[in-house]
Amino acid sequence: MKQKQLSVLLFVIFFLSSLAFPQSVDELIKEGDEFSTKEFNNQKALASFQMAEKQDPNNPEVLWRISRSYVDIAEHMPGSSDEQKDAQLAKYQLALDYADKAVKAAPNSSVGYLRRSIAKGRIALFKGVFKVIGLVNDVKKDCEKAIKLGNGGNDVQASSHYVLGRSHAKVCEKPYLVRLPLGLGWGDMGVSFAEYKKAIELRPNFRMYHLDYAKALIEEDEYQKAKEELYKIPYIKEVDEDDDMYLAESKKLLESIKNK
Repeated sequence: MKQKQLSVLLFVIFFLSSLAFPQSVDELIKEGDEFSTKEFNNQKALASFQMAEKQDPNNPEVLWRISRSYVDIAEHMPGSSDEQKDAQLAKYQLALDYADKAVKAAPNSSVGYLRRSIAKGRIALFKGVFKVIGLVNDVKKDCEKAIKLGNGGNDVQASSHYVLGRSHAKVCEKPYLVRLPLGLGWGDMGVSFAEYKKAIELRPNFRMYHLDYAKALIEEDEYQKAKEELYKIPYIKEVDEDDDMYLAESKKLLESIKNK
């Protein structure tokens, strides 16, 4: 009986201690990053970051990670019905809201501008690039700001160059004289190539960069260079939850241009 009472007492003490000493913000960030980048469990990552937000609502390191989580979640949501599309768009909007907060909390930090460019880019792709010209121009500005600030490490800078390169490539899907009156005359495939190459230079072992650079090269009939990028992908270690998809797509693309 006494042993049972002691066990109950120890449980109560442990429970009260856990309430009195919750995980710190840094611990929750570390936990969320593990869920996000190692386990690819975006919902659990978001939950960790939201707990950190409750302790420190204006922490930019928390805010941009919440933005990232909402993008990661939205990217893998079903989008067949109108209701599903609305739910997906709502998540992208939340990602944008938190990226805005991150920029305001740390206006001299590249990562906030990067995350905002990604959120706006996703919304633009969702709605149609040529229907939301203002958003597309904002993506370019935010990427350029992130690059100009030049902080956050190689991964942040690589992503900034990649998103800028992809923006140029996407805009160039329309002929110059068609997009010029729309305020999108800045699109330039030469710049796109340079930005993709810079992203790869900063982060060479990331499959998506090589794949999208290859796609851009194919659009310009640069088949040999595209093949060189695609050949690299199977030898790059898996680090992203979508890497299997990128690998499969690269093989299919390589097969489609093998005789060119």
